[in-house]
Amino acid sequence: MNWGSAMTLGEYILFLRSKGFKFKEDVIHFVYFGKQYTNASDDVVKAAIEITLKSQRYFDGSFYISLLENFKQHNIHSRKEAYHYIHKLGLLKKNEGA
Repeated sequence: MNWGSAMTLGEYILFLRSKGFKFKEDVIHFVYFGKQYTNASDDVVKAAIEITLKSQRYFDGSFYISLLENFKQHNIHSRKEAYHYIHKLGLLKKNEGA
C-alpha cells in the first residue's frame, strides 16, 4: 500500500475501500475511537491500519488498538517511526512498509 502523509484518515479509508478492502461502518467508527482513545495523529493511525492489514490479513480491532497503545507508549509520532518499531519487534519483514 502506498499513501501520502497529506491524505486525511477519511481519504485513506476511502482509498482502501477503492482497493477492495471492505470496511463496515462499525469498523470505521472503531478506527476513529482508537484515534481518539490514544490521541494519535492521522499518520500514526494510518500506519496502524496498514500494519494491522499486512500482519493479520484483515482488520483485527484488538490488534489495531494494541498497536496504537504501543505507539503511544513508545512516543511514536510518524509512519517511519511506526515501521521502525514494528520491524524491531519482528512483526513484519523489512521489505514491508517504510
